[in-house]
Amino acid sequence: MLVRISLYAIILASFLASPAEAQGSRESSQTELARRADSLKPGQWVWAPAASPSGPVLVYVDLSRQIATVYRNGVRIGVTTISSGKPGHETPTGVFTILQKDAKHRSSTYNNAPMPYQQRLTWDGVALHAGGLPGYPESHGCIHLPFEFSRALFEITSLGVTVVIQGDALHHVRTSDFSLLSPFDAKGRPVETETLGTAGYVWEPQRSTTGPLTIVVSKSDQRVVVMRSGVEIGRSIAKIDDRDSGSHVITLLRSASGTLQWSYLGLPGHEEEEGKVLDESVINRLQLPQPFYENVKGLFVPGTTILITQSAVGTSPGEPITVMDAIAPGM
Repeated sequence: MLVRISLYAIILASFLASPAEAQGSRESSQTELARRADSLKPGQWVWAPAASPSGPVLVYVDLSRQIATVYRNGVRIGVTTISSGKPGHETPTGVFTILQKDAKHRSSTYNNAPMPYQQRLTWDGVALHAGGLPGYPESHGCIHLPFEFSRALFEITSLGVTVVIQGDALHHVRTSDFSLLSPFDAKGRPVETETLGTAGYVWEPQRSTTGPLTIVVSKSDQRVVVMRSGVEIGRSIAKIDDRDSGSHVITLLRSASGTLQWSYLGLPGHEEEEGKVLDESVINRLQLPQPFYENVKGLFVPGTTILITQSAVGTSPGEPITVMDAIAPGM
């Protein structure tokens, strides 16, 4: 036991002495956060929780840039460099929720190695936690964060918080348009577009009755998928008139006047969108069967997230659309 404690202390000391901890910056201004976030080097981070003291949290991980951004109530409050999975142990992409939290977690797979401030995303081992940050992907699939940043993030999250992971770590800094969700056709064969009508959708809200709501709009598949707590509860054909190849995240927030409004998150590469209210002309580009829309609309609450992407989601109801793991705890 003494040996284990000593080893754990040595590893924690290495975290605290590393650039990951020493090169962090705590700010109170969103403007200062944005300025510093533009020039982060490996191991560096910036944290400004006062920019948005409360509200729903969302974490967006960009594997291509090896950057993670934290939003609270639609406002960026933290940006950090990361290290994701190395070749052969690639970090999965998809829409996840935090399944478990353990500040003093140890790996059951890798020689009892400490994983401080672990926040589990899949039951087979993918998680956010403090770890090494050499400036390139080097983990076994987890997302390594600076020690102090991981502690700050751990303090503001709860189970069920949405984590979006996209990008292509093997082609660093180059965007991958089709990497967010697992495609229906593994060979990439084109799929015929169906005609809109009153049919063409599936709605099974009983599959997951509580938790955060995420709506994925796939422009390539002309499909909309609804997920609650990471479980697919609805899927519909759609007509999406939008040629923008980028990814966008929109979240439902309560304004200062108390009204609900859809606001953009400023994703990496789209920082200028942060806080922008969704325009009605954009809404009109999406057409859905009316019954499906009414069902989804009835579930809207503050924190509901819409992810607009070119990534494929598949075209058949019931097909798995993310790489989220389905193994039960303890197995």
